[in-house]
Amino acid sequence: MKKQRPVNLDLSTIKMHAAANASILHRVSGVIMVFAIGILLWTLSLSLSSAEGFAQVESLLSGLFFKIIILGTLSALIYHLLGGIRHLFMDLGHFEELASGNATAKLIIALWLVLTVVVGVRLW
Repeated sequence: MKKQRPVNLDLSTIKMHAAANASILHRVSGVIMVFAIGILLWTLSLSLSSAEGFAQVESLLSGLFFKIIILGTLSALIYHLLGGIRHLFMDLGHFEELASGNATAKLIIALWLVLTVVVGVRLW
């Protein structure tokens, strides 16, 4: 038996709703944090090795490149925390409908952007 189902392989034509984007961003932020652990452990190890190592980490953290890395790591942490709280509420049976799920996804994304800007201003 041959099934005649429509196949859409052009991913650029698919419009995802806010809840789908929030879910994907939650996964991406988790992956970013996994890779950030390596950088953070390296800087911790270097800073604890000696006084010169601490001075080297201090000079690295004052540079633009590491500030961007720290901002990205903190941004991923903020989003993952907010998205995790949203998912916990969904596990409890709240915001499972399409309208409320999309509304909370938009709220989480907006709150994430605001908090990232606040952290960025505080970092610089």
